[in-house]
Formats: sequence, C-alpha cells, structure tokens
Amino acid sequence: MSKRPRLPVATFLAGALAILCSLWAIPGRAQDAAPFRIGIAPHTSARVIIEQYQPVRRALEAAVGQPVEIITAPDFTVFAQRALEQDYDLAITTGHQAQLLKSDAGYRPVLTYKADFRAVVVTAAGSPYTNAESLRGTTVLGLNPSSLVTLWGQQWLKDTNKITDVQIRYVSAADSVAQIVLSGDASAGFMSLANRHKLAPEVQAKLTTLVESPAMAGRVYLLNARKAALLPRIHDALLAFGATAEGKTYFDTNALGGYREISDAELATMEPLAEEVRRVLKAKP
Repeated sequence: MSKRPRLPVATFLAGALAILCSLWAIPGRAQDAAPFRIGIAPHTSARVIIEQYQPVRRALEAAVGQPVEIITAPDFTVFAQRALEQDYDLAITTGHQAQLLKSDAGYRPVLTYKADFRAVVVTAAGSPYTNAESLRGTTVLGLNPSSLVTLWGQQWLKDTNKITDVQIRYVSAADSVAQIVLSGDASAGFMSLANRHKLAPEVQAKLTTLVESPAMAGRVYLLNARKAALLPRIHDALLAFGATAEGKTYFDTNALGGYREISDAELATMEPLAEEVRRVLKAKP
C-alpha cells in the first residue's frame, strides 16, 4: 500500500496562512472583530456609567450582532472632541452636544429620554446667597466648560443683571459640587436636577435651589454616520428594550421615564449652547 506523500512544512504553513487571509478578507469579518463602541458623556463617574448602562449594552449587543463596549471620557470637553473625531459608533450626550455632533460630524439622532432635563443653581441653606445679585464677586462651581448645566448657569448669570464678575471653578461631579458649596468654599454650584435628587437625603436637605432651568433636551442617542445602515435596527431594539421588564427597571431606577423621538427642530434650539462648545474646543490647547 503506497503512502500519501507529506507536504513540506513550509508549504503546509503557506497554505494555512492563505486560508486565514481569505477568511479575513470576507466582508464584515474584520469589522465584526472590533467592538461596537458606545460613548457616554461623563455625567457621573466612569464606574457608575459603565454599571448603569449594562442593560442598554446587552440590548444593543443582540441588535448589532457584535460585542458592545461602554466607554466615557475624562470630561465633557474631551468627550465632545473625541465624538467629533468619530471615536464613537453611538454617542449619548446632552442636547447641546447632540446638536453639535449632528451638525458638525454627521451623527444621526436616534432617541432621547422622556424625562425632562433641567439644570439647577444650588446654594447652602441659610447662606447669604439668595439670588443672582448676591453671587457677585464670588466663586461658583460648574462641572466642565462644555457641560450643559455649566453653560446654562453661566448664561443665567449673564442674563440676570449682566453678572460677569463671578469666578467659575470646575469640579468633576455633582456630589463634589454639593460638598464644596456646603463647606463654604464656593457660593453656589450648577448641577442637573436629576443629580441633585441623587444626592444623599441629608445633603439635599442642606441645599437651597436658587433657580431651575426650563426643560431642555437631555441625553440623546446619536448614531455615527458610518453605521447609518443600523439606524432602524438600533432604534427598534431600544424601543423593544424599553418595553421589557429589564428596560422598565432601568428607567425607574434612573428616573428616565422611557424613550421618545427627538426632532431636528428640538435639537436646533440648542444651537447657541452648541456654539459655546465650539468656542471651548477652539480655545483648548
């Protein structure tokens, strides 16, 4: 019985490599190997964001058929910069940055949350800071030059008796704003109403709200234009997720109210604050 001739090792390896290369050349294989990146504006700590968005991640992973990762950025300005550089497949950020990404980088709005987004200006209860005028010459805290609550708060100061002689100091999170205000190291601070409600009850009781903003476009889901073919699938998957028990728990836990559609006209009202983000980015070294 004759033996089958063995291929030289070099020939065998070359053939195997050719097969592997042909597999990678199949359309979609290389793309599927990379995770679908959801970038979420840093409205709280990275740990909390990653934990909070796990139900959304799981729902979208099934929809896009590839691994999905949740990422954020050190601050709102860096987030906007990375989003404009096309770092995210799906971006979730407040209305003013959503308008920026739509108009300047081609992102497609998908959905937003039903719950109103409002900014508040808080002071320590019983402090002498009881109105905008009393803040003249003091230090007021914001979250970041590009955050919606900070930009709205700064505009409120300018619109109220043309107050411009306030030093704005930036900190990383709403709980830090509250602690510094209560310690007396700042007269007031800007934060979202939702984050005010998330503070410990004893901290909330020690704060007074000077003013509350009108409702504004809150966190908006935007799809990168390079993933535009996935828009109907992602839109429908999110709505389906919202109807599940896990989705309802997610909305209830985070006081989000569910998903709703968002129009181009609604986002267009945020253009003045989007322009402020452009100004901040241009000034960034």
